[in-house]
Amino acid sequence: MRKYLSITTLMIGLGAAGFAFGDDDDCRVPMADWQPREAVQKMTEAQGWTVRRIKTDDGCYEIKGRDASGREIEVKVDPATLAIVEFEYDTNRRSR
Repeated sequence: MRKYLSITTLMIGLGAAGFAFGDDDDCRVPMADWQPREAVQKMTEAQGWTVRRIKTDDGCYEIKGRDASGREIEVKVDPATLAIVEFEYDTNRRSR
């Protein structure tokens, strides 16, 4: 009985740890509340960005392209509000 309880406790603990660390979604928005890709495209144009690709990643829209200065950018956007969740750019590369 004691061995059974130890194994059960271990399995529950591992399951809880997996649940806590396994969910790496940056945006938690139901698909019904997502804005269409066309709205994302309009938002990028308003920012002066040139878009190479729009895809979904970790529950967000992910945009790859160039900003108005020509820097390579990778931006995560909340799919409901189109607010920027994460913005990365390459300081070493610029368009010619």
